[in-house]
Amino acid sequence: MEVKLEKRYPVAATVQQAWALLSDIRATAACMPGAAITEQLDATHFKGTVKSKVGPAVMQFGGEIEVLALDPSTRRLQMLGKGADKSGSSATMNLSAQVEPGDTPASSVLVGAATITVSGKLAQFGSRLLVPVSDALLGQFAVNFSAAAAAAATNLAAASAPTDASTAAAAPIAPAPAGGELNALALMWTVFKGWLGRLLGRRR
Repeated sequence: MEVKLEKRYPVAATVQQAWALLSDIRATAACMPGAAITEQLDATHFKGTVKSKVGPAVMQFGGEIEVLALDPSTRRLQMLGKGADKSGSSATMNLSAQVEPGDTPASSVLVGAATITVSGKLAQFGSRLLVPVSDALLGQFAVNFSAAAAAAATNLAAASAPTDASTAAAAPIAPAPAGGELNALALMWTVFKGWLGRLLGRRR
């Protein structure tokens, strides 16, 4: 089963700051809920895992990421991720992401297009569930990405600002949040609430 998504997300950081994050494969992967890079094989190939929690059970996908394109002139990243779990379910994501200028010099836009192919138990959910779950997952990635880019910009500004005795004693800025564990039930609940809201809206 194949799912295609095209999205645009606002980012609370400049184009240069957002691209600095997007071009860092490890940092970008950390923005995806439940994802982590565990090993770098070479300049364009990585190994990683994705953990998903469904109630008390935890599923773990192991896979590889290949960077197909990383173009600073267009600020575009394209990568291919493949993974499978022990039950035989597998997933492939061909992701293209690009940073564009925002409405203000201090903002930017993350433009993404993804083709997701699943098989095994995952395919049994059908497109009616996979599309909104994938949409919610990418939405959470965008939130984490924007927060990480904004935190990096704040850290850079703090590091470049002149210091004195009072500012030197200030508390350090907290690091950007990690992706965290993917809670599948929470995603499905989000999808259900959205479906219910649309249903009630049509009945009014």
